[in-house]
Amino acid sequence: MLRSGIYIVMGYLCGSILFARVAALILQKGDITAQSADGNPGTANAFLYGGFWCGLLTLCGDLLKGFLPVQMYLKDTGADPGGIGLLFVVIAPVMGHIFSVFNGFHGGKGIAVTFGCLLGLYPDLRPALVLAFFFLFFSLVVRITPHCDRTVWAYRCAVAGMFLFIDNFYVSAAFLVIALAVNLNLRSENTNEEKCRVRILWRH
Repeated sequence: MLRSGIYIVMGYLCGSILFARVAALILQKGDITAQSADGNPGTANAFLYGGFWCGLLTLCGDLLKGFLPVQMYLKDTGADPGGIGLLFVVIAPVMGHIFSVFNGFHGGKGIAVTFGCLLGLYPDLRPALVLAFFFLFFSLVVRITPHCDRTVWAYRCAVAGMFLFIDNFYVSAAFLVIALAVNLNLRSENTNEEKCRVRILWRH
């Protein structure tokens, strides 16, 4: 349990590093959160206000800070990916990103780091593929706008997908907690009054 605790703390601290700010600082792009409308220190704003390389560095950093703690925990403990320790290790980087200890417990949306955590379960890529499927579905088949609502529905449907198709309760439960945190964070920070729209792409 002590070993799990170390990786949980490490995951939270890694998650708390906001790579959008780090990349912008390295590339001398200024404060991209101040330039953006929503003030979100995430990948999208890094690309929009910092340029391609700033966005790429941010994306890689956000993926890795989720991937590394989970993958290192599995390799170090030799754990069958189904224990309570893994549940909290998977959750920790996302919580760190959303509630960054280095940024007054405010952070980003947590989407890229979620994918990083799920990819950290390698060689089992099914959880990451479930989430990716619903993001693609609500972008390419049934398009939901604005992006905030698309993300909310992708996470909600992915929760059901995890429990239906992933035969690992602890991984599914970890994603449920992550989805709740991401959804609550999006709802609390979204000041856009744009109405949610649903459009089937082959209909005009």
